[in-house]
Amino acid sequence: MHLVCTHEQADFDAVASLLGVRLLDPEAMPVLPRRVNRNVRAFVTLYGDHLPFVEFDELSRSHVERLTVVDTQSSPSIKGVRADTKVHLIDHHPPSDDMDPTWTAHIEEVGATATLLVEEIQEVGRNLSPVQATLLLLGIYEDTGSLSYASTTPRDVRASAWLLERGADLNLVGEFLNHPLSNGQRDLYDRLLENIETHEYHGLSILLACGEVRGLVEEISTLAHKLRDVFDPDGLFVLVGLDGSVQLVARSTTDELDVGAVAEHFGGGGHARAAAALIRDRNSAQVRDELIEFLSSSIEPAPTVGEIMSRDPQLLSPDVKISDVGERMQRFGHEGYPIVESGQVCGLLTRRAVDRALSHGMGSQPVSRIMEAGDLVVRMDDSVNHLQKVMIEHGWGQVPVVDPDSGEIVGIVTRTDLLNSLGTGLEREYKPTLAGDLEEALTGPRLALLRLVAREAEQRGDALYIVGGFVRDLILNAPSADYDIVVEGDAIGLARSLEAAFGGRESSHQRFGTAKWQLDLGNRQLCTALESESLEANSLPEYLDFVSARTEFYTHPTALPSVQRGSIKLDLHRRDFTINTLALRLDGRYYGQLLDHWGGGRDLRNQKIRVLHSLSFMDDPTRILRAVRLEQRFDFQIEDRTLELLNEAISLLDRVSGERIRSEFDTIFNEPSFAGIMTRLQALGLLEAIHPVLVWDQWLEARFEAIKSFERPDSWRLEESPEREFLYYAIWFYRLTHQEAEGVGHRLRFPAAVLRDILQTVDINRFVQSLTVTTAPSTVVAKLDDVQERVLITSCMALNDRPVVCQILEKYLGKWRFVQPEADGETLRAMGLPQGPIYGEILWKLRAAWLDGEIRDGVQEQALLENMVKEALANG
Repeated sequence: MHLVCTHEQADFDAVASLLGVRLLDPEAMPVLPRRVNRNVRAFVTLYGDHLPFVEFDELSRSHVERLTVVDTQSSPSIKGVRADTKVHLIDHHPPSDDMDPTWTAHIEEVGATATLLVEEIQEVGRNLSPVQATLLLLGIYEDTGSLSYASTTPRDVRASAWLLERGADLNLVGEFLNHPLSNGQRDLYDRLLENIETHEYHGLSILLACGEVRGLVEEISTLAHKLRDVFDPDGLFVLVGLDGSVQLVARSTTDELDVGAVAEHFGGGGHARAAAALIRDRNSAQVRDELIEFLSSSIEPAPTVGEIMSRDPQLLSPDVKISDVGERMQRFGHEGYPIVESGQVCGLLTRRAVDRALSHGMGSQPVSRIMEAGDLVVRMDDSVNHLQKVMIEHGWGQVPVVDPDSGEIVGIVTRTDLLNSLGTGLEREYKPTLAGDLEEALTGPRLALLRLVAREAEQRGDALYIVGGFVRDLILNAPSADYDIVVEGDAIGLARSLEAAFGGRESSHQRFGTAKWQLDLGNRQLCTALESESLEANSLPEYLDFVSARTEFYTHPTALPSVQRGSIKLDLHRRDFTINTLALRLDGRYYGQLLDHWGGGRDLRNQKIRVLHSLSFMDDPTRILRAVRLEQRFDFQIEDRTLELLNEAISLLDRVSGERIRSEFDTIFNEPSFAGIMTRLQALGLLEAIHPVLVWDQWLEARFEAIKSFERPDSWRLEESPEREFLYYAIWFYRLTHQEAEGVGHRLRFPAAVLRDILQTVDINRFVQSLTVTTAPSTVVAKLDDVQERVLITSCMALNDRPVVCQILEKYLGKWRFVQPEADGETLRAMGLPQGPIYGEILWKLRAAWLDGEIRDGVQEQALLENMVKEALANG
C-alpha cells in the first residue's frame, strides 16, 4: 500500500500536494490529517466528491510499503508504517539537518510544494479536472501570497499559468484564501469587530462593519476577506471613516447580492462579488443609514431549497440490511440515503460507510449500525445560502427537505444541487430563462398546446419539462419541431386529465409510466382553450407522448435497461451525454426555467461531448457510435476522458445486436455530416470492431453523396424508387466478396430480402464491370433479367465513373428489358409446334434478334419464326 500524508493543521499547499502525488500515482492513497485549516475543510466538504482523499481515521492497519510525505520533513505516526516502509519526502522548505538518512527526498526551494508536483504532472501529460486544477492553484497561491511574496519563483508562475489553462478558477481561489494582516490592519480589524452588525434580507445574512481610522491603512480589502472568512456571511460591507471621507469595501458570495451595483450607487464600482467606493462629504454613520435603506429595496429574494431539490426521495428505515442498500446504490448510483423512522429523519447513510461495512462482512447488519445519526433537515422555503452553511457545518452531502407546514419529507437536496445553484466557477451552468427562445421556436398553436398541458400539470401539482435534444438545439439556435415531455409526477394521470377536459383518446403503459394523448382537433373545449375557431391538421402534432420521470439501471453490460420511477434529476442522469441532459420547465412560475444538473450547458459552451459516468459505454455500447455522430454533427470534440472510456469499451460492440447497430448506421447515413462521422469511425477503429472488412474511404463518400441527390429518371421506367437505406448498404458492400458481404449482412441482421439483393449486387459486379460498347444487348438482357431493379441502380451509382457501363445499364432499365417479340406461346401452338422447352428457346431467339438488330419489323420476325419452327418440326 502506498500512502501519502502531510502535517497536521494542513493548509492548501499541503492538501494540494497530497492530490498531486495521487495524480502521478493512481495507486497512491492521499490521507487527510485529523486537523486542517478551516478554509481547506470548507473546500474539501464542498468538492470532496471530485477529490480522492481518505480521512485519517478510516485507515486500516494494513502494511504500508511506501509512504510519501509532502510539505513537511517529518513523518506523522501512521498505522501500518514499519521499519521496512520506504519513505519519500517532497517539500519546498530548506532541508532539515535531522532528516532520517534512510529516506529519499525531492526538496527544492520554490514558492510551494504544489509547484514541484504540478511540474511533474505537466511533464507526464496528466489530464486535470477544474476542481483538481483549482486546488493545486490554491496551494501555490496560498504559499506565495498569490504570487506576490519574495519567495515566489518563475516556476511558481509558470505552474500557475498552466493550471489556469486547465480550468483553475481564480474566483474560487480568492474566496478560499486568507491573507496575513499588518499591525495597522489588525488595529482597524479589532475596531471593526467591535462594531459588527448583522442584517437579514430575504434569507441573506449581510454583515456590516464600521470603524474610524486616522492616516492611511493599507489594503482594507484584506480586512474584508478576513471578516468574510471568520463570519461567512452572504454579503459584507466594511465602512471605514478616513479623515473626512468614507471607504466602502463590499464582498458578496451569492448571485442574489450584486455589490457592484451597491458601490455604483455610492459613486464607486467593481463587479458583482467585489466592489469599492470612496464616499466624500458624508460620515460613516450617514453612509451606514443610506446603505441599509438601499439594501432593503435592492436585494431580490434568494433561490430556495424547494427550487433545486429532487422530489419524492428514496428513504430508508433503520432496519434495512446494509447488503440491500449496497445493491440499491450500485443499481441507481446514489451516494447516500436519509434514514427515517416514524416520519422523522434519524440519520444519513453514505456510500463510503456502506462500502466499508461490506468490506468488513457486515452486509446482514441493519443500516442503523453505520449511519451518521442526526435529525438534520432543511425546509423548502430555506434559502440556498442557508443550505450551504448547513452542509459545510455538518458535512452532509445529502440533506432531506421537509414541507414547512406539514413537516413531511418531500425531497432531497445534494451537494451537486447546491454547487449548480451557487454557480461557482467549477460548477457554473446555464441559468437563463428560455421562454423567449421557446416562443420563437414554436408556432402559435403548438406553443398554446404546451401551455395548456403545463396549466393542467400545475393544477395537478406535477412539474412538466421538455427534455433532451430539443433543449440542446434550442440553445444552439437550431430548434426542432419534435420534443420529449417528462412529467415529474404521474404522466398517465396527466394524460387522463387532458382527455377528460379536452377530448381525444388516452393510452398508457402502466409498467413504464408512459402515456399517449391522441388529440381530437374537432373538440370544442380544445379549440376554445387554444383560442382558435378551428384547428388544422398540420398545425398541431397528432399526439403527445408523456413519460414519468424515471431512473434506469443495467443488470449487465450491453443489457437493455430496467426502469423505475424517479425524479427529474435522476431521469436526466440516465441519458447518454451531458449535452442531452438539459431540461426546460413549463409549469407555473417556472415557465422557461432551464435545468442543468449535469453540466450540459458548460459542455455546450466548450463544445465537448462528455458521458455522465465512467460506466456509460459499458451500460450501452451503442453510445460509442452516438458520441461520434454528435461530435461531427455539431463540430464538437469528444473530451479526453470520454475518449479514453470509449476506446476501453470498443470490444463491447461485439455484444450489441446487429439490429441496434444497423439502426445507428441508418441514422448516421441520414446526417448531413455523414462523411465526417464515417471517417471518424474509421479512424477510431470502430468500423473494424463491428466487422473486420468494413472500411470507409473517398470512393464511398463520393457515391454516398450521389445517393443523397439521386432522383430516378423517368426514362428508367422504374416500378418504384429504391429505398436510400438499401442503396447505402449495397454501395458500402459493393467491393466486398460474396463471403465477406454475407458475413457483414449476418452481423447486422439484415432482413432476408435485403441481404439477398445486396449479395446479388456483389455477385453481378464482375459482369457489369466487363460491359463494353461491343457487348450485345441480348447478352446484357440474358444476364440481368432476373436481377432486382434496386440492384441495377446500385451498380449504376457504384460505376458512375464508367460512362459506357452506366449507359448500357440505363438502356437496359429504360428500354431493353421491355423488348419482347410479337409471337408468343399461342402463336407457336397455332403453327403446330408441340409444347415443350423448345417454346422458350424460340421465343428467346426472337427476342435476342430484336435486341441485337437482326430483325426490325414484324415481317422479318415472321420469316425468322417460320424458319425456326420448320427446323424444329423437322428435328421432331
